[in-house]
Amino acid sequence: MKVTAIETIRLEQFPNILWVQVESDEGPVGLGETFYGAGAAEAHVHEFIAPYLLGKNPLEIERHAQKMVGYLGYVGSSAEIRGFSAVDMALWDLWGQVTNQPLYQLLGGACRESIRIYNTCAGYRYVQKRPAQGPANFGLPDGKPLGPYEDLEAFLTRADELAESLLEMGITGMKIWPFDFAAEASGGQYISGADLKTGLEPFEKIRKAVGDRIDIMVELHGMWHLPPVKQIAGALEEFDPFWFEDPVKMDHLSSIGIFADSTFVPVATGETLGARGQYRTLLEMQAVGLCILDLSWCGGITEARKVAAMADTWHVPVAFHDCSGPVVLAASSHMAMHVPNIYIQEMVRAFYYGWYGDMVTQLPPIENGTIRPPEGPGLGLALTPDVKKRADARTRRTTLD
Repeated sequence: MKVTAIETIRLEQFPNILWVQVESDEGPVGLGETFYGAGAAEAHVHEFIAPYLLGKNPLEIERHAQKMVGYLGYVGSSAEIRGFSAVDMALWDLWGQVTNQPLYQLLGGACRESIRIYNTCAGYRYVQKRPAQGPANFGLPDGKPLGPYEDLEAFLTRADELAESLLEMGITGMKIWPFDFAAEASGGQYISGADLKTGLEPFEKIRKAVGDRIDIMVELHGMWHLPPVKQIAGALEEFDPFWFEDPVKMDHLSSIGIFADSTFVPVATGETLGARGQYRTLLEMQAVGLCILDLSWCGGITEARKVAAMADTWHVPVAFHDCSGPVVLAASSHMAMHVPNIYIQEMVRAFYYGWYGDMVTQLPPIENGTIRPPEGPGLGLALTPDVKKRADARTRRTTLD
């Protein structure tokens, strides 16, 4: 068996998503996905990975994992790591199809039937434009909402109603980021008393409306310097946050330890770190309460299972990030079934009940606030035929001569 072609697909409507398909001479096609900097990741796939992988046995995944990132770009969630992550995901999907087994079974079997989810309170248009992060790209509704789950606008203006809506669906966790506007204004160096009060309002509304029936995850997007983020954390503690996520930029890991020492609330972080070397440093500091991994940023399935196992030796749970695309969510649901130390699974209901279903043949089922993998071999899904037929679709192929 050998790899005969690698194809990438991008849509102008979703310019931050890159899909990768790995084709084989025996028929099965593996699907992978990555997010952010799609053009740069695509270049690495075709200019570095494809010349190496074409003609080789796609089932030798561990061997290939050592070769798909070059002399540079192997640290952090670089374009090289993101491209490698998508291809690695596709190789695992292809292996599952060849053996007619779901991904979680290939990993060693399931530890559970489903996992609790929390809702990242984004809206339908969130991070669908460039640049891909910051208040300028919140994707707030401009005029008529696209549907009932404009959750970003909701947490900013009616967080109490949002919390009640989530509980009605059986979802008992929600993640919000009402301080980003202040970080953007000051470069993360200062927050005024007035802005702090504004950021606290959603938490006040949630706790008044539903009490402690819902967990509140606080997303800080790595936008803050230490003094103001410690001030924010201190003001939030009375609302019993579930965790503080990415309080500072992840370019100086000792700052995480300093922040963690200032609060009793667990620190959740790691999605932008990349491969296992940096997670090791984070774990050795014993400052993190939960490691977050994005399967499309950390080195795919191959690297994520190693990070999760390493975290388990420190008695640290993990959670898989999803605020990107449906393929990553499906892969994460498989990993969540297998990994012993999984804590909870992220999802975005505006994406899940919005555009995700238009891109792939099936989604991981969600019932009563839990998620499980799609049925079928590999990841259990494929891109719908209509994706490549769209007028805004752009494909690039590299084939075996």
